[in-house]
Amino acid sequence: MNQFSIRVVIADDHPTVLGGLVHTLEPIGTVKVVATCGNATELIKTLERQPCDIIVSDYAMPGGEYADGLALFEYLQRHYPNIGLIALTVMDSPVVIRSLMSIGISSILSKSDATGHIVTAIHARYAGGAYLSPIIEAIVKQAEIDSPDAGQPLSPREHEVVRLFASGLSTTEISKRLNRSKQTVSTQKSAAMRKLGVANDVELIRYAIDAKLIPASPRNTE
Repeated sequence: MNQFSIRVVIADDHPTVLGGLVHTLEPIGTVKVVATCGNATELIKTLERQPCDIIVSDYAMPGGEYADGLALFEYLQRHYPNIGLIALTVMDSPVVIRSLMSIGISSILSKSDATGHIVTAIHARYAGGAYLSPIIEAIVKQAEIDSPDAGQPLSPREHEVVRLFASGLSTTEISKRLNRSKQTVSTQKSAAMRKLGVANDVELIRYAIDAKLIPASPRNTE
């Protein structure tokens, strides 16, 4: 008798995470891990030759020829529209989660949740449903309570201000570069912080690093 199985490809740049997910899925008779990948390039090359039903991919995977983050998930949606997508993330920013959801990624797992949630997510996504792991669901709900702005996507101008600030530029320097008043830059920075749900500059810079807006290098915040 042929046993039904959901073919899954997993992509993550941390070998321990990959190993843990594979170990969790091995005993599940309805799920078969057909490939694992360490970055976006490996994932794309694997998909060119390996059929699958579900892709479980880390949100942030630096390195490789292809971009990660939202750009990767948008690429996967365009080129593999019939494959279900599940996002893994360590980030707890409402805007990252909302941004994924805004492009149609309805199954998102936090790496801080138990790995067993991947089983539920795979079955739900294969059936055409959605699944948010407990931490992700709590972040979304809390953001809605804390602020009506929290979780909303950044505007292009807010995004640029955050990137430049996290890169080390002062408000004055940003205003000169973008040809905006210091008050406008400060207002856009404050609006971005509300949307991101961050309370101070350190958290804002951490978000910029996690979201790959800037390289993971120290910034002089004094």
